Parts: sequence; structure tokens; C-alpha cells
Amino acid sequence: MKKIIFGITSLTIGGAERVLVDLANRLSEDYDITIFTIYSGGELRKELNKNIKKISLYRKEYKDLSKIEKVKASLKLIIYKKKIHNEIIKNGYDTEIAFLEGPITRLFSAKSNNNKIAWIHNDISKVYGNGIKAKIKKIVEEKIYKSYDRLIFVSEENRKDFNNQYKWADESNEKVIRNYINYKKVLEKSEERIELPYEENDINLLTACRLVEQKALDRFIRVQKRLQENGIHTKIYIIGDGPLKYELQKQIDKLGLTEDFILLGKKENPYPYIKNCDYFCLLSYYEGYPMVLEEAKILSKPIIITDTASRECVYDYSKAIVLENTENGIFKGLEKELKSDNIKLINNTKEYKNEENEYQILIQIKEIL
Repeated sequence: MKKIIFGITSLTIGGAERVLVDLANRLSEDYDITIFTIYSGGELRKELNKNIKKISLYRKEYKDLSKIEKVKASLKLIIYKKKIHNEIIKNGYDTEIAFLEGPITRLFSAKSNNNKIAWIHNDISKVYGNGIKAKIKKIVEEKIYKSYDRLIFVSEENRKDFNNQYKWADESNEKVIRNYINYKKVLEKSEERIELPYEENDINLLTACRLVEQKALDRFIRVQKRLQENGIHTKIYIIGDGPLKYELQKQIDKLGLTEDFILLGKKENPYPYIKNCDYFCLLSYYEGYPMVLEEAKILSKPIIITDTASRECVYDYSKAIVLENTENGIFKGLEKELKSDNIKLINNTKEYKNEENEYQILIQIKEIL
């Protein structure tokens, strides 16, 4: 039986993390699977099948580390990369898969005789940002990605962005594979009976994401204020956690939106929230191929996104609206849509099935293993 090791930063709640858990569980029927995380714990860890081995570099979750410990952890990953890598794979694996950009991709780039795969979920050019630090990071990462035998992208646009960023990129070792998703699990978990915050007379918009700059939630808050000033009363709910939580809450309170723009925090089961909202929104500055949009499609929700690589996720889905990726474009698009009277009608139609996609994606993944 082939031995596969997946690496990811942690197993806290997140899109790539959910994909990995579902994928690892399915692959563990045919392969010897190990999950390596830099930081221990995480809500999704308990969802892994019992036959999957779990290894962590640190016994704590990242959020539980002090500032000094976080700095030391980052330096250790840089200085002792080769030593740590050798310790991780001391029993030997047929394939090493760095399943997320960043620290784990740098760590797994250490030289070995194993088949090495890097999974890329985002627009690399946007992840780096601007400035001297970004330029240095780009140079360092270039050498790292060259060390991998295969590069897997979750969207065609992300692959093109990578090739524009790194002119040496060789399409012969690249492949686009959509995010694997357990269709039946989403449907089953969406039926869980929980107390939901939605009001029947409100238009309830939901987003599920990390509270980070990429997701443009500060922009969404300003748009919500403009909508209310123009007589459109909506309630916006955000599932997720992240470093911008307190900054965003401060902005919400300052604009008088405390009752209308609500940070719900992390939810181990977000599916009842998605199933029962009026619209699912993802209004980011940039994206890869967000799994949460596939989940919203499975639950037959109307979807509103900004013009990012997410377009590939909804191009064949009639209940999706793509807005201009600017604050004014989002405001005008939402104003037009939310003034219409077809919200409940749209929600009562079903059109999307995913079983065939799930099977095809699994075949593609097994081919590269």
C-alpha cells in the first residue's frame, strides 16, 4: 500500500482544511495516509478517520502560542527546515504533498527521493502583496516551487497567474484539479437542527470565511452602511474567525451596524446557516476556487461573488451573480438585486448535483499519486 503524507499548517476550520480532511478520509480506503501539521489541535482533527496517522511539530495550536513562541516557531521552520523534514519522513513515504501555500510548502521543499507535490489554492501574485518584503518572498518562493515534481492548482486562473508570476513555470508538470468535496456529508450536516439567528422578514446574507484582509470584510461593512442609508434593510452574518476580528467589530460598532452586521465566530457545522440564508456572498479581493461556494451550490443557494477566480466555480450555475470587484460595484450590484422580489422564488429551485464531480476529481487525484 502506498504511503502518502499530507502537510498543512493546522486543522483549524478553513476551506483548504475541510478539503484535506474529506480527501484524506476518502483516500485512506486505498492508501496509507499521514497528516502532518505544524501546529497541533484544530476542530477538524477529530473528523479524520481513525486509520489516518497524525503528526504535529508543535503540541499547541497557533493561537495558544505567545508572541515570542510564534517568532521562535517561524525561525525554527526556516533555520532547521532540512532537519525537521528528515525527522518527519524518517519512516519513508512514496509521496509528499504540501497542501497549502506558505510554511508547509517551504518545509516540504527539502530535498528527498519522494514524489513531491505542491497544492496551490490561491492567486500567488496577490498573496505576496507589494513592497520589498513581498519581492524577497517571491524570490525565495520561486526556488521552493522549483523543487516540486508536480504543481496542482484549484483553478485555471490561478495556474495562469502563477505562470505569469514565474516565467520558468513548465505546464508539463502542472495540473488543475478542483477541490474535492463530500457531497453527502454536506447534505446530511445541513439537516442538523440548531437555533439560527435569521429573521423571516429580513433579507439574510451570509458569508463564511477567515477574517483576513483578502476577504474584504471592511469593504462589505461600508457597503452595508450605504445600503441602509438607501433604504435597503438587510442582515449580514459572517461565520469565521481570524486576526481582524476585533478591528472589524470596532468598525461595525462605529458605523452603528451592531445589530445588522453580525460576526458569528467559528462554526464546526456551517451548513444549516448556509442552507437557510437568502443569499450566500463571497466578496473577496481575490480567491482561488472556494470550496464554500461548492457547498452553497450543493445546498442550492443564490450566490453573489466579486469578479475573481471564483467565476470558475459558478460559470455553469444560474443562481450566481458576479459583481464588479470595487466597493461601488458591490453596492450597486447588491442594491439592484436586493430591490428585486424574486429572492424566495430563487431559493425554492434546485439545479445542482455534485456526485459525478466528486468521482471525477477523485480519479484525477489518484492519477497523480
